[in-house]
Amino acid sequence: MAGFSFAMERVLLFLVVFLPSVFAEQLSAKECESLGFTGLALCSDCNAFAEYVKNDELIADCRKCCTEDSDDSMSKVVFSGAVLEVCMRKLSNYPELLTFIEEEKDEFPNVKVQYVYSSPPKLVMLDDDGNRKETIRVDNWKREHIRQFLREKVKAGRRAD
Repeated sequence: MAGFSFAMERVLLFLVVFLPSVFAEQLSAKECESLGFTGLALCSDCNAFAEYVKNDELIADCRKCCTEDSDDSMSKVVFSGAVLEVCMRKLSNYPELLTFIEEEKDEFPNVKVQYVYSSPPKLVMLDDDGNRKETIRVDNWKREHIRQFLREKVKAGRRAD
């Protein structure tokens, strides 16, 4: 019986010491949303995100908010349109976004800019019916990254309304 007790103690010690660190790697939906990862549900999206944003800490946070996916997963989804939401009063704090809006936005007829008071800069990805499907914060994105992301994720065609 003493051997059983010792084995149980080791199992309990393992559970107490190692399992919290495993679960600590995943963040809650609320924590992810506060970090701006409300729309990046698949880990392949984090891989795509890593191509655009070269910030190891942001990528690590993204990976804590994602779920594993397969090769034929939704990461290949292309949206019908997008809305770039930004606060007009804070737009000067984001020169890359401002330049994108002023100089390059017209290249994307299915993307519109919407000024929302106090909103952090984000891309709202839309389905065929104009419903919001994903929201991605773009606070620190460079305009080249926004342009490349939109080319890959938004269908070319008619103008978004």
